[in-house]
Amino acid sequence: MRYLFIYLFVLPSFVVAQSNNKIIKDLKKHVYFLANDKLEGRRTGTVGEKKAFGYLSKQFKKNKISPLFEQLNGFVQPFIINEGVENASNNFIKNADRAFKNGTDFFPLPYSNNSNALTINNNETLGYLDIADFVKDSSNNPHFDLDESIYQKLTSIAVNKNKTIVFIYNSIDSVIQFKFDSKNKREQLPFIAIYCNSNIIGSIKNSSELFLSINILQKSRTGLNVAGWINNNASKNIIIGAHYDHLGYGEDHNSLYTGKEPMIHNGADDNASGTAALLTLMKIIRKKGDKHFNYIFVAFSGEEMGLYGSKYFTEHCPVEINSIDYMINMDMIGRLNDSTHGLTIGGFGTSPSWGKIIDINDAYFKIKVDSSGSGPSDHTSFYKMNIPVLFFFTGVHSDYHKPSDDADKINFSGEAKILQYILSIIDKTKEMDKLVFSKTKENVNSGKSSFKVTMGIMPDYTFGGNGVMVDGVSDNRPAQKAGVKVGDVICQLDDLIVSDVQSYMEALSKFKKGDAVKVKIKRGNDQLVLDVVF
Repeated sequence: MRYLFIYLFVLPSFVVAQSNNKIIKDLKKHVYFLANDKLEGRRTGTVGEKKAFGYLSKQFKKNKISPLFEQLNGFVQPFIINEGVENASNNFIKNADRAFKNGTDFFPLPYSNNSNALTINNNETLGYLDIADFVKDSSNNPHFDLDESIYQKLTSIAVNKNKTIVFIYNSIDSVIQFKFDSKNKREQLPFIAIYCNSNIIGSIKNSSELFLSINILQKSRTGLNVAGWINNNASKNIIIGAHYDHLGYGEDHNSLYTGKEPMIHNGADDNASGTAALLTLMKIIRKKGDKHFNYIFVAFSGEEMGLYGSKYFTEHCPVEINSIDYMINMDMIGRLNDSTHGLTIGGFGTSPSWGKIIDINDAYFKIKVDSSGSGPSDHTSFYKMNIPVLFFFTGVHSDYHKPSDDADKINFSGEAKILQYILSIIDKTKEMDKLVFSKTKENVNSGKSSFKVTMGIMPDYTFGGNGVMVDGVSDNRPAQKAGVKVGDVICQLDDLIVSDVQSYMEALSKFKKGDAVKVKIKRGNDQLVLDVVF
């Protein structure tokens, strides 16, 4: 009887230990594959991303997870990332005497129209713009933007004079003053616009006939979301997600590495750790055979570039958005500190139910909750669809966005405990009604920004046009009080031109609390000026 008692007492602990060891083994296998040099940092749109996709889809099949999409083999959802424009190498200008060199004598402006093998007579269809005068007039303006000024002038010419070709030059300097902007997002002009060194303008003006070919190429790449599901024909779906892309060699300028030699960023914690957790949870849930939910497992790409994959997924969701009970996001959960056991859980305020389920005085984890539904990861895309979210994160470290974020630094036993904790949360929601969604205050300033003011808008990082499209407006913040709406495109703050998110942030840094500014926006086909007070 004594031995039977000991057996019964020890068995549950032994089973838990065995289960935990198996989880650790699976996590380690997945992380070491995904963070291997052979995948070259899993940058979106690269061969490395495709290798990761192949591995993920293989794991989905192995665990008998059904495909969620119909494209390709059913596990992939492709999406396009606009990368700007390219000056085609075969662009040329010729006259009877010489051929002018692309990139040396001239280059087409990135918003120029295209025309192949065009022959033109030097008549009234040609225009010339000497920028020397308005460059000189703007010498005392610290916010002067030469490229934007040229674009605005050309837009005026397009409306008023209907030119076929305009040559832009600077009569006070024979050297090209700026470079072709491959990140240009301005709308294409209805005519050809070419910037020239001033020492060739005379030859062009005196040519009775010109031959030219101008072709601005649109650059893009394709990212791949990978998703499958356990379809139990339940009334509610839950999303379990993690992004699997990383920085490659840092080509997108989002690395914190300061060395000169290009190096692979393996992203073991960011976010092979979350992706490994996704695959491991998938296996556990499949084996448990739970029927309370339909379980959707999504590995997002394009997160490091601005939540491209998750935004596309929510806007092209293969299940009804209203059927999604909640979303769990795991991003950088591989560095649990064995001393402090610190775990951050975001999205705590997105449903009143989370406060009933999550005990912040946990016996093991030192839990820090963040109420906001928005943050620098993929749960934000679901929160904006009015879906309750939770975001699990073990913190930033010195290897963040550096080549040193490698698999040997992952705390696999700590990550296994986080997985067990997530499973316990899912179990607690099984007998509950559909979770009620709550809107939260936005953490607009993350502590990393240098500006002292904020408008209280959430930019759409995937917007491909010129300016910053508003993807969310926070309550009782300057933007809302001024009348800014979702879908508006911010083009200018006072005299500071806004062409993208970076220039928007730079413009904000010029202002302080209490400043009143004129904000130019586009709303559909209308242009408005709103008064914003910071």
